[in-house]
Amino acid sequence: MTVVDINIHHLPEDLFTNEKILNGFLNSAPRGFGEIASVITMDSGKKQLVLEKPKGYQNLNYVEGDYSVESKLAAMDEAGVDYGVMRVPVWQEWLDVETCRAVNDNAADIVSRSGGRLFSTACVPPWGGKENIYELERCVGELGAVGVQLACHYGQLYLDDEVFEPYLKVIEKLDIPVVVHHTPLPVEYKSVIDYTNLRREYGRIVDQGVAVGRELFSGMFDRMPGLRFIHTMMGGNWFANTALLTPHQTNKAEAMQRLDPTGGEKIKQYLDENIFFDMTHPHSWGKDQVEAALKINGADHYLFGSSFPVFYSWMGQGVDFVQNELEISAADRELVLSGNAKRLFNLPI
Repeated sequence: MTVVDINIHHLPEDLFTNEKILNGFLNSAPRGFGEIASVITMDSGKKQLVLEKPKGYQNLNYVEGDYSVESKLAAMDEAGVDYGVMRVPVWQEWLDVETCRAVNDNAADIVSRSGGRLFSTACVPPWGGKENIYELERCVGELGAVGVQLACHYGQLYLDDEVFEPYLKVIEKLDIPVVVHHTPLPVEYKSVIDYTNLRREYGRIVDQGVAVGRELFSGMFDRMPGLRFIHTMMGGNWFANTALLTPHQTNKAEAMQRLDPTGGEKIKQYLDENIFFDMTHPHSWGKDQVEAALKINGADHYLFGSSFPVFYSWMGQGVDFVQNELEISAADRELVLSGNAKRLFNLPI
Protein backbone atom coordinates (compact mmCIF):
# COMPACT_ATOMS: atom_id res chain seq x y z
CA MET A 1 0.00 0.00 0.00
CA THR A 2 1.39 3.42 -1.00
CA VAL A 3 2.33 5.69 1.93
CA VAL A 4 2.42 9.50 1.76
CA ASP A 5 3.75 11.48 4.73
CA ILE A 6 2.30 14.99 4.53
CA ASN A 7 4.26 16.33 7.52
CA ILE A 8 7.97 16.29 6.69
CA HIS A 9 9.70 19.37 8.00
CA HIS A 10 11.72 21.53 5.65
CA LEU A 11 14.41 24.09 6.40
CA PRO A 12 17.04 25.39 3.96
CA GLU A 13 19.87 22.89 3.73
CA ASP A 14 22.42 25.67 4.16
CA LEU A 15 20.59 27.28 7.10
CA PHE A 16 23.59 26.99 9.42
CA THR A 17 26.22 28.02 6.86
CA ASN A 18 24.46 30.75 4.90
CA GLU A 19 24.70 33.81 7.13
CA LYS A 20 22.03 35.75 5.24
CA ILE A 21 19.42 33.00 5.53
CA LEU A 22 20.33 32.23 9.15
CA ASN A 23 19.96 35.89 10.07
CA GLY A 24 16.64 35.94 8.22
CA PHE A 25 15.42 33.26 10.63
CA LEU A 26 17.04 34.68 13.76
CA ASN A 27 15.97 38.27 13.18
CA SER A 28 12.39 37.42 12.19
CA ALA A 29 11.52 36.06 15.65
CA PRO A 30 9.79 38.98 17.42
CA ARG A 31 12.00 39.54 20.46
CA GLY A 32 9.72 42.30 21.69
CA PHE A 33 7.03 39.65 22.21
CA GLY A 34 9.34 37.29 24.04
CA GLU A 35 10.40 35.04 21.14
CA ILE A 36 14.14 34.47 21.72
CA ALA A 37 16.02 32.77 18.85
CA SER A 38 19.65 31.68 19.11
CA VAL A 39 22.18 29.22 17.69
CA ILE A 40 24.14 26.98 20.04
CA THR A 41 26.74 24.26 19.48
CA MET A 42 25.88 20.83 20.85
CA ASP A 43 28.32 18.42 22.49
CA SER A 44 28.40 16.51 19.20
CA GLY A 45 29.73 19.59 17.45
CA LYS A 46 26.53 20.11 15.45
CA LYS A 47 24.78 23.46 15.58
CA GLN A 48 21.24 23.85 16.86
CA LEU A 49 18.72 26.64 16.24
CA VAL A 50 16.70 27.15 19.42
CA LEU A 51 13.55 29.15 20.04
CA GLU A 52 12.54 30.09 23.59
CA LYS A 53 9.36 31.76 24.84
CA PRO A 54 9.68 33.11 27.41
CA LYS A 55 13.43 33.08 27.90
CA GLY A 56 14.52 29.83 29.50
CA TYR A 57 11.64 27.76 28.09
CA GLN A 58 12.63 25.97 24.89
CA ASN A 59 9.84 25.35 22.38
CA LEU A 60 11.66 24.57 19.13
CA ASN A 61 14.98 22.88 18.36
CA TYR A 62 16.40 22.47 14.84
CA VAL A 63 19.58 20.42 14.48
CA GLU A 64 22.12 20.85 11.69
CA GLY A 65 22.00 18.06 9.10
CA ASP A 66 18.47 16.84 9.83
CA TYR A 67 16.91 18.65 6.88
CA SER A 68 18.97 17.51 3.88
CA VAL A 69 17.36 15.63 1.03
CA GLU A 70 19.56 12.66 1.87
CA SER A 71 18.29 12.55 5.47
CA LYS A 72 14.68 12.74 4.33
CA LEU A 73 14.97 9.99 1.72
CA ALA A 74 16.95 7.69 4.01
CA ALA A 75 14.32 8.02 6.74
CA MET A 76 11.52 7.43 4.23
CA ASP A 77 13.23 4.29 2.92
CA GLU A 78 13.69 2.91 6.42
CA ALA A 79 10.09 3.68 7.43
CA GLY A 80 8.41 2.49 4.25
CA VAL A 81 7.23 5.92 3.14
CA ASP A 82 6.96 6.34 -0.62
CA TYR A 83 6.26 10.08 -0.91
CA GLY A 84 6.44 13.12 1.32
CA VAL A 85 4.99 16.64 1.43
CA MET A 86 7.33 19.21 3.02
CA ARG A 87 6.53 22.24 5.14
CA VAL A 88 8.47 24.77 7.21
CA PRO A 89 7.84 23.87 10.86
CA VAL A 90 6.34 26.76 12.83
CA TRP A 91 8.81 29.41 11.70
CA GLN A 92 6.57 30.64 8.89
CA GLU A 93 4.72 32.71 11.51
CA TRP A 94 7.47 35.36 11.24
CA LEU A 95 9.51 34.97 8.06
CA ASP A 96 9.71 37.94 5.70
CA VAL A 97 9.10 37.51 1.99
CA GLU A 98 12.79 37.68 1.05
CA THR A 99 13.68 34.82 3.39
CA CYS A 100 10.60 32.92 2.18
CA ARG A 101 11.90 33.12 -1.39
CA ALA A 102 15.14 31.46 -0.33
CA VAL A 103 13.21 28.81 1.60
CA ASN A 104 10.93 28.11 -1.36
CA ASP A 105 13.83 27.97 -3.84
CA ASN A 106 15.64 25.41 -1.70
CA ALA A 107 12.44 23.38 -1.29
CA ALA A 108 12.03 23.30 -5.07
CA ASP A 109 15.66 22.19 -5.41
CA ILE A 110 15.10 19.37 -2.92
CA VAL A 111 12.00 18.30 -4.85
CA SER A 112 14.03 18.17 -8.08
CA ARG A 113 16.71 16.01 -6.40
CA SER A 114 14.25 13.62 -4.74
CA GLY A 115 13.46 11.49 -7.75
CA GLY A 116 9.79 12.46 -7.67
CA ARG A 117 9.32 11.42 -4.04
CA LEU A 118 9.07 14.82 -2.34
CA PHE A 119 6.69 17.72 -2.88
CA SER A 120 6.76 21.27 -1.52
CA THR A 121 4.24 23.68 -0.05
CA ALA A 122 4.59 27.45 -0.45
CA CYS A 123 5.89 29.44 2.52
CA VAL A 124 4.70 33.05 2.17
CA PRO A 125 3.75 35.89 4.56
CA PRO A 126 -0.09 35.90 4.69
CA TRP A 127 -0.71 39.63 4.53
CA GLY A 128 -1.78 40.01 0.92
CA GLY A 129 -0.01 42.71 -1.07
CA LYS A 130 1.52 42.31 -4.51
CA GLU A 131 4.92 41.03 -3.39
CA ASN A 132 3.47 38.26 -1.23
CA ILE A 133 0.82 37.29 -3.79
CA TYR A 134 3.46 37.13 -6.50
CA GLU A 135 5.60 34.80 -4.37
CA LEU A 136 2.62 32.50 -3.79
CA GLU A 137 1.82 32.43 -7.52
CA ARG A 138 5.50 31.84 -8.32
CA CYS A 139 5.62 28.86 -5.95
CA VAL A 140 2.53 27.26 -7.46
CA GLY A 141 3.01 28.21 -11.11
CA GLU A 142 6.81 28.03 -11.49
CA LEU A 143 8.14 25.94 -8.61
CA GLY A 144 5.35 23.35 -8.61
CA ALA A 145 4.21 23.70 -4.98
CA VAL A 146 1.22 21.43 -4.29
CA GLY A 147 -0.20 23.54 -1.45
CA VAL A 148 0.43 26.49 0.82
CA GLN A 149 1.36 26.52 4.48
CA LEU A 150 0.06 28.83 7.19
CA ALA A 151 0.52 29.10 10.93
CA CYS A 152 -2.48 28.67 13.26
CA HIS A 153 -2.15 32.32 14.19
CA TYR A 154 0.13 35.28 13.50
CA GLY A 155 0.90 37.22 16.63
CA GLN A 156 -2.51 37.34 18.31
CA LEU A 157 -4.55 36.97 15.12
CA TYR A 158 -6.10 33.64 14.16
CA LEU A 159 -6.92 32.89 10.54
CA ASP A 160 -10.57 33.95 10.84
CA ASP A 161 -9.40 37.57 11.22
CA GLU A 162 -10.41 39.79 8.29
CA VAL A 163 -6.79 40.85 7.71
CA PHE A 164 -6.06 37.45 6.11
CA GLU A 165 -9.04 37.40 3.77
CA PRO A 166 -7.34 39.00 0.71
CA TYR A 167 -4.60 36.35 0.86
CA LEU A 168 -7.02 33.49 1.51
CA LYS A 169 -9.15 34.50 -1.46
CA VAL A 170 -6.10 34.14 -3.72
CA ILE A 171 -5.45 30.69 -2.27
CA GLU A 172 -9.08 29.75 -2.92
CA LYS A 173 -8.79 30.95 -6.53
CA LEU A 174 -5.62 28.89 -7.03
CA ASP A 175 -7.54 25.85 -5.72
CA ILE A 176 -4.74 24.52 -3.53
CA PRO A 177 -5.03 23.10 0.00
CA VAL A 178 -3.71 24.91 3.07
CA VAL A 179 -1.60 23.08 5.64
CA VAL A 180 -2.20 24.85 8.97
CA HIS A 181 0.75 24.17 11.26
CA HIS A 182 0.68 24.86 14.96
CA THR A 183 2.73 27.68 16.47
CA PRO A 184 5.22 27.29 19.35
CA LEU A 185 2.55 28.29 21.87
CA PRO A 186 -1.12 29.31 21.79
CA VAL A 187 -1.97 33.00 22.16
CA GLU A 188 -2.77 32.51 25.84
CA TYR A 189 0.10 30.33 27.01
CA LYS A 190 1.08 31.14 30.60
CA SER A 191 -0.83 28.22 32.12
CA VAL A 192 1.10 25.60 30.10
CA ILE A 193 4.72 26.82 30.10
CA ASP A 194 5.98 25.32 33.37
CA TYR A 195 6.11 21.67 32.29
CA THR A 196 7.92 20.53 29.15
CA ASN A 197 5.38 18.01 27.84
CA LEU A 198 2.43 20.24 28.71
CA ARG A 199 4.09 23.13 26.87
CA ARG A 200 5.42 21.28 23.83
CA GLU A 201 2.56 18.85 23.25
CA TYR A 202 -0.61 20.11 24.91
CA GLY A 203 0.20 23.74 24.03
CA ARG A 204 0.13 22.82 20.34
CA ILE A 205 -3.13 20.91 20.80
CA VAL A 206 -4.74 23.96 22.43
CA ASP A 207 -3.51 26.15 19.59
CA GLN A 208 -4.98 23.89 16.91
CA GLY A 209 -8.27 23.36 18.74
CA VAL A 210 -8.81 27.10 19.17
CA ALA A 211 -7.92 27.72 15.51
CA VAL A 212 -10.36 25.10 14.19
CA GLY A 213 -13.12 26.38 16.48
CA ARG A 214 -12.69 29.99 15.41
CA GLU A 215 -12.72 29.01 11.74
CA LEU A 216 -15.91 26.99 12.17
CA PHE A 217 -17.84 29.58 14.17
CA SER A 218 -16.66 32.64 12.20
CA GLY A 219 -18.53 31.83 9.00
CA MET A 220 -15.38 32.39 6.94
CA PHE A 221 -16.13 29.33 4.81
CA ASP A 222 -19.42 30.88 3.71
CA ARG A 223 -17.39 33.69 2.15
CA MET A 224 -14.65 31.35 0.88
CA PRO A 225 -16.29 27.95 0.38
CA GLY A 226 -13.45 26.63 -1.75
CA LEU A 227 -10.86 26.75 1.04
CA ARG A 228 -9.56 23.42 2.34
CA PHE A 229 -7.60 23.56 5.59
CA ILE A 230 -5.55 20.58 6.81
CA HIS A 231 -4.86 21.10 10.51
CA THR A 232 -1.92 19.40 12.18
CA MET A 233 -2.05 17.66 15.64
CA MET A 234 -5.39 15.99 14.72
CA GLY A 235 -6.88 19.48 14.71
CA GLY A 236 -6.21 19.72 18.44
CA ASN A 237 -8.07 16.40 19.00
CA TRP A 238 -11.11 18.00 17.37
CA PHE A 239 -12.81 14.61 17.10
CA ALA A 240 -13.45 14.81 20.86
CA ASN A 241 -15.13 18.20 20.43
CA THR A 242 -17.15 17.55 17.27
CA ALA A 243 -20.47 16.69 18.91
CA LEU A 244 -20.03 19.03 21.89
CA LEU A 245 -19.36 22.07 19.72
CA THR A 246 -21.94 21.36 17.06
CA PRO A 247 -24.91 23.45 18.22
CA HIS A 248 -27.93 21.47 19.40
CA GLN A 249 -31.50 22.59 19.89
CA THR A 250 -32.97 21.96 23.35
CA ASN A 251 -36.14 19.88 23.65
CA LYS A 252 -37.42 21.87 26.64
CA ALA A 253 -38.56 25.42 27.28
CA GLU A 254 -35.52 27.02 28.94
CA ALA A 255 -35.46 30.07 31.22
CA MET A 256 -32.63 31.49 29.10
CA GLN A 257 -30.36 30.54 26.21
CA ARG A 258 -26.81 30.19 27.55
CA LEU A 259 -25.55 28.76 24.28
CA ASP A 260 -26.38 29.70 20.69
CA PRO A 261 -28.45 26.74 19.47
CA THR A 262 -28.29 27.71 15.80
CA GLY A 263 -25.85 26.81 13.06
CA GLY A 264 -25.37 23.11 13.69
CA GLU A 265 -25.90 22.12 10.07
CA LYS A 266 -23.45 24.77 8.92
CA ILE A 267 -20.77 23.49 11.32
CA LYS A 268 -21.30 19.96 10.00
CA GLN A 269 -21.00 21.26 6.44
CA TYR A 270 -17.71 23.06 7.17
CA LEU A 271 -16.30 19.96 8.86
CA ASP A 272 -17.28 17.92 5.84
CA GLU A 273 -16.11 20.28 3.09
CA ASN A 274 -13.45 22.61 4.51
CA ILE A 275 -11.61 21.05 7.47
CA PHE A 276 -9.23 18.09 7.32
CA PHE A 277 -6.71 16.73 9.80
CA ASP A 278 -3.05 15.73 9.85
CA MET A 279 -2.59 12.60 11.99
CA THR A 280 0.60 14.00 13.49
CA HIS A 281 2.67 10.98 14.71
CA PRO A 282 -0.57 8.99 15.14
CA HIS A 283 0.89 6.24 17.35
CA SER A 284 1.40 8.86 20.07
CA TRP A 285 -2.37 9.40 20.33
CA GLY A 286 -3.29 5.78 20.99
CA LYS A 287 -5.27 3.14 19.14
CA ASP A 288 -8.66 3.85 20.73
CA GLN A 289 -8.37 7.59 20.17
CA VAL A 290 -7.34 7.35 16.51
CA GLU A 291 -10.01 4.81 15.70
CA ALA A 292 -12.56 7.08 17.37
CA ALA A 293 -11.36 10.05 15.32
CA LEU A 294 -11.73 8.13 12.08
CA LYS A 295 -15.21 7.01 13.06
CA ILE A 296 -16.36 10.47 14.17
CA ASN A 297 -14.95 12.69 11.41
CA GLY A 298 -14.50 10.07 8.69
CA ALA A 299 -11.37 8.39 7.36
CA ASP A 300 -11.65 10.62 4.28
CA HIS A 301 -10.68 13.57 6.52
CA TYR A 302 -7.41 12.29 8.02
CA LEU A 303 -3.95 12.24 6.43
CA PHE A 304 -0.84 10.48 7.72
CA GLY A 305 1.98 12.74 8.97
CA SER A 306 5.09 12.10 11.07
CA SER A 307 6.61 15.52 11.92
CA PHE A 308 9.99 14.19 10.81
CA PRO A 309 12.67 14.85 12.10
CA VAL A 310 11.36 15.87 15.55
CA PHE A 311 11.94 12.22 16.42
CA TYR A 312 13.46 9.98 13.75
CA SER A 313 11.49 7.05 15.16
CA TRP A 314 8.10 8.68 14.66
CA MET A 315 7.94 8.08 10.90
CA GLY A 316 8.43 4.31 11.11
CA GLN A 317 6.34 3.95 14.26
CA GLY A 318 3.51 5.88 12.65
CA VAL A 319 3.50 3.79 9.49
CA ASP A 320 3.54 0.53 11.46
CA PHE A 321 0.75 1.80 13.71
CA VAL A 322 -1.59 2.65 10.83
CA GLN A 323 -0.73 -0.45 8.81
CA ASN A 324 -0.77 -3.06 11.57
CA GLU A 325 -2.41 -1.81 14.77
CA LEU A 326 -5.49 0.13 13.73
CA GLU A 327 -8.59 -2.04 13.32
CA ILE A 328 -10.02 -0.27 10.29
CA SER A 329 -11.07 -1.34 6.82
CA ALA A 330 -8.56 -1.66 3.99
CA ALA A 331 -10.35 1.18 2.19
CA ASP A 332 -10.02 3.50 5.20
CA ARG A 333 -6.37 2.54 5.64
CA GLU A 334 -5.68 3.44 2.02
CA LEU A 335 -7.39 6.82 2.43
CA VAL A 336 -5.33 7.68 5.50
CA LEU A 337 -1.99 6.52 4.13
CA SER A 338 -2.24 7.96 0.62
CA GLY A 339 -5.67 8.39 -0.92
CA ASN A 340 -6.59 11.63 0.84
CA ALA A 341 -3.16 13.14 0.16
CA LYS A 342 -3.38 12.27 -3.54
CA ARG A 343 -6.84 13.85 -3.76
CA LEU A 344 -6.32 17.02 -1.72
CA PHE A 345 -2.83 17.86 -3.00
CA ASN A 346 -3.53 16.54 -6.52
CA LEU A 347 -0.30 14.55 -6.36
CA PRO A 348 0.94 13.08 -9.67
CA ILE A 349 1.62 9.64 -8.21
